[in-house]
Amino acid sequence: MNEILTKDFLTVLRHFASFRQSCLLRPSRRATMAAPIEEQDEVDDGDFYSLLNVRREATPEELKAAYRRLCMVYHPDKHASAEDKRHADAMFTRLHRAYEVLSDPQTRAIYDIYGKRGLDMEGWEVVKRTRTQAEVQDEFEQLKKEREERRLQQRTNPKGTVLLGLDLTDLFDSYDDEDGEYTRTTQMEVNRMAIAQSIEAPLSLRDTVSLAGSLSTQNGTGGGSLTLVLRRLYPSWGWAEADLELGDVTGPTVGLKVHQNLSARSSVSCRGAILASAGGIRPGITCVMARRLTPHTTGSLTWRWGLISAMNASIIRDTESAHLALTLQLGVPNSFVLLSGQYKGQDEKRTRLKASLRVGMFGTVLEYGAERKISRHSTLGASVSLGLPHGVHLRLRLNRANQMYTIPAHLASEVSPSVVLYATVTPLLAYLALDRLVIQPYLRSRKEREVKEQRENRSSEMQRHKEEAEAVIRLMQETVRRNVEAEEAKMGEEPLRLFHIAPFHHPQPLHHSIVQFFHPHTMSYPPIPPSTMWWLWFPSGAPFSIAPALLPLLNSCGISKDIRPFQSQSC
Repeated sequence: MNEILTKDFLTVLRHFASFRQSCLLRPSRRATMAAPIEEQDEVDDGDFYSLLNVRREATPEELKAAYRRLCMVYHPDKHASAEDKRHADAMFTRLHRAYEVLSDPQTRAIYDIYGKRGLDMEGWEVVKRTRTQAEVQDEFEQLKKEREERRLQQRTNPKGTVLLGLDLTDLFDSYDDEDGEYTRTTQMEVNRMAIAQSIEAPLSLRDTVSLAGSLSTQNGTGGGSLTLVLRRLYPSWGWAEADLELGDVTGPTVGLKVHQNLSARSSVSCRGAILASAGGIRPGITCVMARRLTPHTTGSLTWRWGLISAMNASIIRDTESAHLALTLQLGVPNSFVLLSGQYKGQDEKRTRLKASLRVGMFGTVLEYGAERKISRHSTLGASVSLGLPHGVHLRLRLNRANQMYTIPAHLASEVSPSVVLYATVTPLLAYLALDRLVIQPYLRSRKEREVKEQRENRSSEMQRHKEEAEAVIRLMQETVRRNVEAEEAKMGEEPLRLFHIAPFHHPQPLHHSIVQFFHPHTMSYPPIPPSTMWWLWFPSGAPFSIAPALLPLLNSCGISKDIRPFQSQSC
């Protein structure tokens, strides 16, 4: 009986501590505002081990014994009132859920490592049973919708590109009129536009069909094409694909490409194509051999013959902080040397700075720019290229998931310091204004709205936890009283006692701190004074320590009127 009383009292303490911990873990307003919305966890419903009042290394027999003992206390049939039955039913369901998880070795291992979120790895297969039917239905529909969107995204993999070319040379170039006077016009001309879209359709685990279409126009002349690609995977050596392109400018093109892995570090791919045009049939071959030189460095050799004949060699080094590339091409009609570098920022916005230098038979081009992640799925970038005889060009780019929007603008036909300054400073100032006036206010308002919604949800969750803790204490109160009465009847009139002890000493009763516990004749004594440590001493067993902070728990159990100290002249 003494053991049963100890376990029941420990159960009350554990439930009270669980509720207190959930209150202490509630984030402050500053911490909530600073933390990303995605990283804010839901309010925990309590640890399964604490719920069953067992240690984390408990054996299956200990789990079963604890579950049976608590079921005898929280079974709805053990309580009379409707409210107690409702709380007991909720607690009984939680106990059953905890025992169901911990009694299975596989789910217990997952729970020990990842917690409750590990049990929901697949999404909506496991839903918390303590939520209302409406909440479960809403969560089910939301997770189902997200799962369908992910499945559609994976199966189709849509990609799109929109390009809008601008001619802004009139803003910077000067022209002579008939009288020999200089005039400057501010006309902006759209000289190029292109749209491309592609989707994929997996036929099986090995076969995939891709369909792509594009339309483009430049200086009043346009064209389009439709491309169909069939790819098959061969796990033993690589993959192969066949493509058919139909266009109104170049004519139909049929191609076949094969990729083979020679080793874990080397691969080779070859593509043959036949173009049918008004001038006849024109074949073409492209072969690429690549090898990983170091964990971060890759080299490749490319040979092209037919439509464009050239020999290309490149070395690429890609690390977490930088991307470097050196390319040498010899061919007709274009030969060049390209050196490019890109610095990857380590900040949360993933800012990247890039620069490249291209020297060839048709001139020299210097390009520099930057890109910055403005949201979870969006990246904004700008680059400036200048050279002879190309002039000065500005390119703006926005990537949203798999969609890319590009605006290349031709600013000047000749390199001018003033044009280069405008091309460099104007996008930077425009981004700062956009970031301060549009992006940051929008993200801040959205975060505040989400934080407000989460606070409302947390408030309801905390209220629910408080009600559950109070219900648990109320349900345990009668059981504790019955056990105490049985203990007193068995042991006679000797009361349970609280002992005050000093650190590093065996518990001994002190004259000034002996108190009677659950004794019927202590109604007139003053309240318990605060102390360093209290020990709950059973007449037939070892002491159980109680911290002073837990003494108020006895008040919440409704038994504070039975706990009073008294003075004794002898031990």
